[in-house]
Amino acid sequence: MEINLVGESLKFMILGMAIVFIFLMVLVQVVRFQAFLINKFFPEKTPEITPAASVTTQDAQHVAAIIAAVSEFRKNQ
Repeated sequence: MEINLVGESLKFMILGMAIVFIFLMVLVQVVRFQAFLINKFFPEKTPEITPAASVTTQDAQHVAAIIAAVSEFRKNQ
């Protein structure tokens, strides 16, 4: 009884590669199905666009006072 080790190793290599390929194809399909289910039951909410708040005179005065205080602080250092 002669055992051809090269032939046996090639058979095992092809078998192993086929199993890995099939597993990866099944994994891709499962992930696609999962994405489909998530998008169906939990759709992505679009953010509502709100108009920009108008800047009041008081806000502008506060910003000017903060800028002046920071620049004065930096001059003293």
